[in-house]
Amino acid sequence: MKNKIRNINAKIISFLFILLGLTRRVKKKALRGDFILSIYFHSPEGVLFEFCIKWLKKHGFHFLSEEDILAIANNSIPFPQGGVILTVDDGWLSNEKNVIAIAEKHKVPVTIFIATHAIEEGNYWWPYVAKAQELRMGFPSIAELKSLPNKEREKILTKIKTQVTLERQALTLKQLEKAANSAYINIGAHTVYHPILTNCEDEEAYLEIKESKDQIESWLNIKVHSFAYPNGDYSKREIEYLKQLDFFSAYTTESNYLTRESLKKIYQLPRFCIYEGISKQEAICRMTGIWQQFFKGS
Repeated sequence: MKNKIRNINAKIISFLFILLGLTRRVKKKALRGDFILSIYFHSPEGVLFEFCIKWLKKHGFHFLSEEDILAIANNSIPFPQGGVILTVDDGWLSNEKNVIAIAEKHKVPVTIFIATHAIEEGNYWWPYVAKAQELRMGFPSIAELKSLPNKEREKILTKIKTQVTLERQALTLKQLEKAANSAYINIGAHTVYHPILTNCEDEEAYLEIKESKDQIESWLNIKVHSFAYPNGDYSKREIEYLKQLDFFSAYTTESNYLTRESLKKIYQLPRFCIYEGISKQEAICRMTGIWQQFFKGS
Protein backbone atom coordinates (compact mmCIF):
# COMPACT_ATOMS: atom_id res chain seq x y z
CA MET A 1 0.00 0.00 0.00
CA LYS A 2 2.82 2.37 0.93
CA ASN A 3 4.59 1.74 -2.39
CA LYS A 4 1.35 2.21 -4.31
CA ILE A 5 0.76 5.62 -2.72
CA ARG A 6 4.39 6.56 -3.43
CA ASN A 7 4.00 5.66 -7.12
CA ILE A 8 0.76 7.62 -7.46
CA ASN A 9 2.37 10.71 -5.96
CA ALA A 10 5.46 10.25 -8.15
CA LYS A 11 3.25 9.96 -11.24
CA ILE A 12 1.53 13.27 -10.42
CA ILE A 13 4.84 15.04 -9.78
CA SER A 14 6.32 13.63 -12.99
CA PHE A 15 3.29 14.73 -14.99
CA LEU A 16 3.79 18.27 -13.68
CA PHE A 17 7.50 18.19 -14.59
CA ILE A 18 6.57 17.17 -18.14
CA LEU A 19 3.79 19.75 -18.34
CA LEU A 20 6.21 22.48 -17.24
CA GLY A 21 8.52 21.57 -20.13
CA LEU A 22 11.44 20.34 -18.02
CA THR A 23 11.90 17.13 -19.98
CA ARG A 24 11.57 19.04 -23.25
CA ARG A 25 14.52 21.25 -22.27
CA VAL A 26 16.68 18.23 -21.48
CA LYS A 27 15.71 16.60 -24.76
CA LYS A 28 16.73 19.74 -26.65
CA LYS A 29 20.17 19.74 -24.97
CA ALA A 30 20.69 16.02 -25.64
CA LEU A 31 19.69 16.33 -29.29
CA ARG A 32 22.20 19.12 -29.87
CA GLY A 33 24.93 16.92 -28.38
CA ASP A 34 25.46 18.33 -24.89
CA PHE A 35 25.41 14.83 -23.34
CA ILE A 36 24.42 11.18 -23.75
CA LEU A 37 21.57 9.66 -21.73
CA SER A 38 22.96 6.68 -19.80
CA ILE A 39 20.07 4.55 -18.52
CA TYR A 40 19.97 1.29 -16.59
CA PHE A 41 17.42 -1.25 -15.40
CA HIS A 42 17.38 -4.40 -13.27
CA SER A 43 14.28 -6.52 -13.88
CA PRO A 44 11.88 -4.21 -15.74
CA GLU A 45 8.38 -5.10 -16.80
CA GLY A 46 8.26 -5.67 -20.54
CA VAL A 47 5.62 -2.97 -21.01
CA LEU A 48 7.78 -0.36 -19.28
CA PHE A 49 11.02 -1.36 -21.02
CA GLU A 50 9.36 -1.24 -24.43
CA PHE A 51 7.72 2.09 -23.61
CA CYS A 52 11.13 3.57 -22.79
CA ILE A 53 12.57 2.41 -26.11
CA LYS A 54 9.58 3.71 -28.08
CA TRP A 55 9.63 7.07 -26.29
CA LEU A 56 13.33 7.55 -26.96
CA LYS A 57 12.93 6.62 -30.63
CA LYS A 58 9.91 8.86 -31.04
CA HIS A 59 11.83 11.83 -29.65
CA GLY A 60 14.81 11.48 -31.95
CA PHE A 61 17.30 9.57 -29.82
CA HIS A 62 19.50 6.86 -31.26
CA PHE A 63 20.94 3.93 -29.36
CA LEU A 64 24.64 3.41 -28.73
CA SER A 65 26.45 0.15 -28.09
CA GLU A 66 29.27 -0.38 -25.63
CA GLU A 67 31.65 -0.31 -28.61
CA ASP A 68 30.25 3.10 -29.56
CA ILE A 69 30.85 4.46 -26.06
CA LEU A 70 34.47 3.33 -26.13
CA ALA A 71 34.96 4.79 -29.61
CA ILE A 72 33.49 8.12 -28.50
CA ALA A 73 35.68 8.12 -25.38
CA ASN A 74 38.75 7.44 -27.55
CA ASN A 75 37.74 10.17 -30.04
CA SER A 76 37.50 7.58 -32.80
CA ILE A 77 34.00 8.81 -33.63
CA PRO A 78 32.37 12.19 -32.90
CA PHE A 79 30.36 12.86 -29.76
CA PRO A 80 26.78 12.08 -30.85
CA GLN A 81 23.66 14.18 -30.92
CA GLY A 82 20.77 12.44 -29.18
CA GLY A 83 22.77 9.45 -28.01
CA VAL A 84 21.49 6.98 -25.41
CA ILE A 85 22.98 3.81 -23.95
CA LEU A 86 20.92 1.11 -22.20
CA THR A 87 22.38 -1.24 -19.59
CA VAL A 88 20.86 -3.86 -17.30
CA ASP A 89 22.31 -5.16 -14.03
CA ASP A 90 22.40 -8.70 -12.56
CA GLY A 91 20.86 -11.01 -15.18
CA TRP A 92 17.34 -11.66 -13.90
CA LEU A 93 15.28 -14.50 -15.34
CA SER A 94 12.65 -12.04 -16.58
CA ASN A 95 15.29 -10.31 -18.72
CA GLU A 96 14.91 -12.95 -21.43
CA LYS A 97 11.32 -11.94 -22.19
CA ASN A 98 11.24 -8.36 -20.93
CA VAL A 99 14.64 -7.08 -22.11
CA ILE A 100 16.39 -9.35 -24.59
CA ALA A 101 13.38 -10.17 -26.77
CA ILE A 102 12.29 -6.52 -26.83
CA ALA A 103 15.80 -5.27 -27.63
CA GLU A 104 15.89 -7.69 -30.57
CA LYS A 105 12.41 -6.66 -31.68
CA HIS A 106 13.40 -2.97 -31.81
CA LYS A 107 17.00 -3.64 -32.88
CA VAL A 108 18.58 -1.66 -30.05
CA PRO A 109 21.86 -2.59 -28.31
CA VAL A 110 21.77 -3.44 -24.60
CA THR A 111 24.58 -4.47 -22.27
CA ILE A 112 23.64 -6.90 -19.47
CA PHE A 113 26.02 -7.10 -16.50
CA ILE A 114 26.03 -10.62 -15.06
CA ALA A 115 26.62 -11.80 -11.49
CA THR A 116 27.90 -15.27 -12.29
CA HIS A 117 27.07 -17.23 -9.11
CA ALA A 118 23.38 -16.48 -9.57
CA ILE A 119 23.53 -17.90 -13.10
CA GLU A 120 25.02 -21.10 -11.66
CA GLU A 121 22.87 -21.41 -8.54
CA GLY A 122 19.68 -19.62 -9.53
CA ASN A 123 19.42 -16.73 -7.08
CA TYR A 124 21.00 -13.51 -5.80
CA TRP A 125 21.73 -13.07 -2.11
CA TRP A 126 19.36 -10.23 -1.18
CA PRO A 127 16.08 -12.02 -2.02
CA TYR A 128 17.02 -14.60 0.63
CA VAL A 129 17.37 -11.79 3.15
CA ALA A 130 14.10 -10.19 2.04
CA LYS A 131 12.33 -13.53 2.52
CA ALA A 132 13.89 -13.95 5.97
CA GLN A 133 12.66 -10.47 6.89
CA GLU A 134 9.19 -11.30 5.62
CA LEU A 135 9.16 -14.43 7.80
CA ARG A 136 10.49 -12.43 10.80
CA MET A 137 13.38 -14.78 11.35
CA GLY A 138 15.48 -12.22 13.22
CA PHE A 139 18.29 -11.78 10.71
CA PRO A 140 19.76 -8.37 9.76
CA SER A 141 18.14 -6.43 6.93
CA ILE A 142 19.55 -6.04 3.43
CA ALA A 143 20.76 -2.52 4.29
CA GLU A 144 22.45 -3.77 7.45
CA LEU A 145 24.20 -6.58 5.60
CA LYS A 146 25.44 -4.15 2.96
CA SER A 147 27.27 -2.23 5.70
CA LEU A 148 29.14 -5.26 7.12
CA PRO A 149 32.57 -6.55 6.15
CA ASN A 150 32.01 -9.06 3.36
CA LYS A 151 33.11 -12.12 5.33
CA GLU A 152 30.61 -11.31 8.09
CA ARG A 153 27.86 -10.85 5.51
CA GLU A 154 28.67 -14.24 3.97
CA LYS A 155 28.50 -16.01 7.36
CA ILE A 156 25.03 -14.62 8.01
CA LEU A 157 23.90 -15.46 4.48
CA THR A 158 25.03 -19.05 4.91
CA LYS A 159 22.75 -19.35 7.95
CA ILE A 160 19.84 -17.74 6.13
CA LYS A 161 20.17 -20.07 3.13
CA THR A 162 19.84 -23.12 5.38
CA GLN A 163 16.40 -21.87 6.43
CA VAL A 164 15.04 -20.17 3.30
CA THR A 165 14.34 -21.60 -0.15
CA LEU A 166 13.52 -19.64 -3.29
CA GLU A 167 12.43 -20.39 -6.82
CA ARG A 168 14.94 -19.55 -9.54
CA GLN A 169 15.26 -15.81 -10.20
CA ALA A 170 18.34 -15.59 -12.48
CA LEU A 171 18.87 -16.43 -16.12
CA THR A 172 19.99 -19.98 -16.80
CA LEU A 173 23.30 -20.62 -18.55
CA LYS A 174 21.38 -21.78 -21.63
CA GLN A 175 19.43 -18.52 -21.70
CA LEU A 176 22.63 -16.54 -21.23
CA GLU A 177 24.29 -18.38 -24.12
CA LYS A 178 21.29 -17.58 -26.31
CA ALA A 179 21.41 -13.92 -25.31
CA ALA A 180 25.13 -13.70 -26.06
CA ASN A 181 24.46 -14.91 -29.59
CA SER A 182 22.13 -11.99 -30.23
CA ALA A 183 23.44 -9.19 -32.42
CA TYR A 184 22.00 -6.69 -29.94
CA ILE A 185 23.12 -8.05 -26.55
CA ASN A 186 26.53 -7.42 -25.02
CA ILE A 187 27.48 -9.27 -21.83
CA GLY A 188 29.49 -7.53 -19.12
CA ALA A 189 30.72 -8.60 -15.68
CA HIS A 190 29.10 -7.75 -12.34
CA THR A 191 31.24 -9.86 -9.92
CA VAL A 192 30.62 -13.45 -8.82
CA TYR A 193 28.54 -13.11 -5.64
CA HIS A 194 27.45 -9.45 -6.00
CA PRO A 195 29.14 -8.22 -2.79
CA ILE A 196 29.75 -4.62 -1.85
CA LEU A 197 33.29 -4.51 -3.23
CA THR A 198 34.48 -1.80 -0.85
CA ASN A 199 33.57 -4.12 2.06
CA CYS A 200 35.82 -6.85 0.66
CA GLU A 201 39.44 -7.49 1.54
CA ASP A 202 41.93 -6.94 -1.27
CA GLU A 203 42.08 -10.53 -2.48
CA GLU A 204 38.30 -10.95 -2.21
CA ALA A 205 37.64 -7.86 -4.33
CA TYR A 206 40.21 -8.84 -6.94
CA LEU A 207 38.85 -12.38 -7.29
CA GLU A 208 35.24 -11.19 -7.45
CA ILE A 209 36.14 -9.14 -10.51
CA LYS A 210 38.59 -11.57 -12.11
CA GLU A 211 36.58 -14.76 -11.65
CA SER A 212 33.38 -13.20 -12.97
CA LYS A 213 35.20 -12.13 -16.12
CA ASP A 214 36.92 -15.49 -16.49
CA GLN A 215 33.69 -17.43 -15.97
CA ILE A 216 31.70 -15.45 -18.53
CA GLU A 217 34.49 -15.70 -21.09
CA SER A 218 34.72 -19.45 -20.51
CA TRP A 219 30.95 -19.96 -20.76
CA LEU A 220 30.36 -17.83 -23.83
CA ASN A 221 33.70 -17.87 -25.65
CA ILE A 222 33.77 -14.07 -25.77
CA LYS A 223 35.97 -11.29 -24.42
CA VAL A 224 34.48 -9.32 -21.51
CA HIS A 225 35.68 -5.72 -21.24
CA SER A 226 32.86 -3.88 -19.44
CA PHE A 227 31.91 -3.94 -15.77
CA ALA A 228 29.25 -2.56 -13.42
CA TYR A 229 29.92 -2.04 -9.70
CA PRO A 230 27.40 -3.86 -7.46
CA ASN A 231 25.36 -1.28 -5.58
CA GLY A 232 27.53 1.35 -7.29
CA ASP A 233 30.25 1.08 -4.63
CA TYR A 234 33.90 1.33 -5.69
CA SER A 235 37.22 2.90 -4.78
CA LYS A 236 40.58 3.55 -6.44
CA ARG A 237 41.45 -0.07 -5.61
CA GLU A 238 38.62 -1.48 -7.76
CA ILE A 239 39.52 0.83 -10.65
CA GLU A 240 43.12 -0.38 -10.50
CA TYR A 241 41.97 -4.02 -10.54
CA LEU A 242 39.81 -3.36 -13.59
CA LYS A 243 42.76 -1.86 -15.42
CA GLN A 244 44.97 -4.82 -14.49
CA LEU A 245 42.32 -7.27 -15.72
CA ASP A 246 41.91 -5.63 -19.13
CA PHE A 247 38.51 -4.03 -18.61
CA PHE A 248 37.91 -1.01 -20.82
CA SER A 249 34.97 0.60 -18.98
CA ALA A 250 32.95 0.45 -15.78
CA TYR A 251 29.57 1.83 -14.75
CA THR A 252 28.51 3.32 -11.43
CA THR A 253 25.05 4.14 -10.07
CA GLU A 254 25.81 7.85 -9.95
CA SER A 255 22.82 9.70 -11.40
CA ASN A 256 24.25 12.03 -14.00
CA TYR A 257 24.57 12.68 -17.72
CA LEU A 258 27.31 11.08 -19.76
CA THR A 259 29.31 14.06 -21.01
CA ARG A 260 32.56 14.54 -22.87
CA GLU A 261 34.15 15.25 -19.49
CA SER A 262 32.73 12.20 -17.71
CA LEU A 263 33.89 9.93 -20.55
CA LYS A 264 37.45 10.83 -19.53
CA LYS A 265 36.75 8.83 -16.36
CA ILE A 266 35.95 5.63 -18.25
CA TYR A 267 35.82 3.51 -15.07
CA GLN A 268 33.33 5.82 -13.36
CA LEU A 269 30.54 6.19 -15.92
CA PRO A 270 27.23 7.50 -14.54
CA ARG A 271 23.75 6.10 -15.18
CA PHE A 272 20.12 7.00 -14.49
CA CYS A 273 18.13 4.15 -12.91
CA ILE A 274 14.63 3.11 -14.04
CA TYR A 275 13.03 1.18 -11.19
CA GLU A 276 10.43 -1.56 -11.50
CA GLY A 277 6.78 -0.68 -11.10
CA ILE A 278 7.00 3.06 -11.75
CA SER A 279 4.68 4.99 -14.05
CA LYS A 280 5.53 5.90 -17.63
CA GLN A 281 5.60 9.56 -16.62
CA GLU A 282 8.17 8.88 -13.91
CA ALA A 283 10.20 6.77 -16.35
CA ILE A 284 10.38 9.74 -18.74
CA CYS A 285 11.57 12.01 -15.95
CA ARG A 286 14.14 9.47 -14.79
CA MET A 287 15.48 8.77 -18.29
CA THR A 288 16.00 12.48 -18.85
CA GLY A 289 17.49 13.03 -15.39
CA ILE A 290 14.80 15.47 -14.30
CA TRP A 291 13.62 13.30 -11.41
CA GLN A 292 17.13 12.94 -10.03
CA GLN A 293 17.71 16.69 -10.14
CA PHE A 294 14.88 17.19 -7.64
CA PHE A 295 15.07 13.93 -5.69
CA LYS A 296 18.71 12.97 -5.34
CA GLY A 297 19.26 9.39 -4.18
CA SER A 298 15.68 8.31 -4.85
